[in-house]
Amino acid sequence: MSTDTNIKQPRRRATAESMAASQRDISVSEFFAKNRHLLGFDNPRKAILTTVKEAVDNSLDACEEAGILPEIWVRMEETGENRYKVSVQDNGPGILKKQIPLIFGKLLYGSKFHRMRMSRGQQGIGISAAGMYGVLTTGKPVRIVSQTSPRHTYFYEIRINTKKNVPEILNGDGEGLAVPAGRDERLAFLKEHAITWEETGTGTRIAIELEAKYQRGRGSVDEYLEQTAIANPHVRLHYQGPEDASERIYDRSAEQLPPEPKEILPHPYGVELGRLADMMRHSPEQSLKSFFENNFSRMSAAVTKTVCEAAGVSVRTYPSRLVREEVERVYKALQETKIPNPSTDCLSPIGEELLLKGLHQVVPGEFYTAATRPPAVYRGNPFQVEVALAYGGAPVTQNISSELLHELLEETDARTLRQFLMNTFQGIGADGADKILKASRLSTRMSPGKMKPKEMLALYSAMKNVNISEGQSMTVYRYANRVPLQFQPSACAMTQTIMNMNWRNYGLPQSRGSMPRGPITVIVHLASVWVPFTSESKEAIASYPEIQTEIRLALQAVGRKLGMFLKRRQRAKEQTGRRNQFVCYLEEVARTIHNITGEDFKKVYDNLFEVARIRTFEADIKMDENGNVLRPEDEEIDYGDNVLIVEDDPLERLVRPLPKTLP
Repeated sequence: MSTDTNIKQPRRRATAESMAASQRDISVSEFFAKNRHLLGFDNPRKAILTTVKEAVDNSLDACEEAGILPEIWVRMEETGENRYKVSVQDNGPGILKKQIPLIFGKLLYGSKFHRMRMSRGQQGIGISAAGMYGVLTTGKPVRIVSQTSPRHTYFYEIRINTKKNVPEILNGDGEGLAVPAGRDERLAFLKEHAITWEETGTGTRIAIELEAKYQRGRGSVDEYLEQTAIANPHVRLHYQGPEDASERIYDRSAEQLPPEPKEILPHPYGVELGRLADMMRHSPEQSLKSFFENNFSRMSAAVTKTVCEAAGVSVRTYPSRLVREEVERVYKALQETKIPNPSTDCLSPIGEELLLKGLHQVVPGEFYTAATRPPAVYRGNPFQVEVALAYGGAPVTQNISSELLHELLEETDARTLRQFLMNTFQGIGADGADKILKASRLSTRMSPGKMKPKEMLALYSAMKNVNISEGQSMTVYRYANRVPLQFQPSACAMTQTIMNMNWRNYGLPQSRGSMPRGPITVIVHLASVWVPFTSESKEAIASYPEIQTEIRLALQAVGRKLGMFLKRRQRAKEQTGRRNQFVCYLEEVARTIHNITGEDFKKVYDNLFEVARIRTFEADIKMDENGNVLRPEDEEIDYGDNVLIVEDDPLERLVRPLPKTLP
């Protein structure tokens, strides 16, 4: 009797006991270490940008909160293949010794999460996550120097324990090191530990070594710092990249700090039922009146009484004694009661004047305008939208040097020349890239890394000489609380609002559902106590209807002024053409009249030319530096406030020619 040895044994299934044995807590650090793409560390190129961005944002917040005009030093050094050391120092107030390990070595630790006021940081994740990424990719600890006074300077080397989300201090027997106060001892200490320190009195310096890729162009550290300088004109930035022989300075154009935003209490419209029930359950207040007045903004005694009467509860009731049905009635009454909007002194917008100044310094153009919307509210959170627009000027491809083009071609990871042009230069759409490649007689599929010197020269010549203004797409700079947003533009409410507008009404060509075309740059800035980012990496704004409405209204305000400028310029161009046609025949007409009537030839010619000038007066339109159009009779036509036109309309002006011959 034989047995079948091929019979499959039944697979052992998990039991409730075995599954329970495998369950354990997950540290937030462990979660983000495994899902670091959520924080903006999904590729080496973004990793170096995110690291610089988080450090600079923290420095700016610290300086402004302390009332110090910010000065920041950013340095990047290449330490190996695909390895860089990023160091950022500020002149802020410094960080207390006991706080240093927690701020840089623990995720979700910070002072801004629960505050209702405008700030760049929100979650307490960014800089500690950058340090965690550095430790994961290189094994090197984060190095921090903090000086709160000339006599109190501390040096720490820290790494984050991802299993427990706690910092581990690696130097000074787990206590860090104090930097000597004496000049000679101090210099010797800094030299021994390879610390580059700018003597500022107080400040903080962080250095992170990480696996990264440095590349210029769109989405680069260079672009981030340029855009930061636009939105923060009160900042002085020192920057030295890995390929720079010396540091670049973005000097401040404003010597005054922006108004300090004030902290406000949450607004009742922004609280949800579960949150309200939890607050009431744990409240020590002895009446609903004191509960609402001490925990929410705009809840006066009269408003509280109206809410309680509508909910059928007494204002003297202990909040902690309300049952679920009563809490639900109170919540419903809050939503149905008209409560004033929260105070807006918690916001600190850039301002139209500084937006125009910053845009004019960075973006060449002919016409500039800006608009700031009144504060509005979404989910009880105050916010404000600002927009600035620049039109005209040479495209970015015409301002590039041959040396920089050569470096960009070597650095790029684009597979084709067409991708290289579109991904490296702001506003160069598919049409513009095709025009340049057609003029250079290069294949669109040619690899940028395999180009010969002769082909590079042909590309450079085409970029300099081809007019791509008509095929150029709008360049959009997105900001949230003065911080540039450089990635995920298609997922952002700002981009979506721009694409859904009809820009043809303002004189710009546009295909359905796409960006308008033309030499135009737009800045959109959202200032809010809580910016609704689509993810923890803070790269795009969520599409709240209230926010999109305000963005659209601000864009329409600047669009109307642009439309006026373009229409007047087009009319002037048409009238110039008409006048040129008239002038072609003036001499013959004047000679004929002279021969028939005997009138003085020069007098007839002058009279005819004056008639032509009056009939085509718009060819003589000029504009002053404030954007006012001046007619020949000096009658001013106002564009409105916050418009800057840097030069006269570049259309050819007609100079009255003299007749070739006199009879």
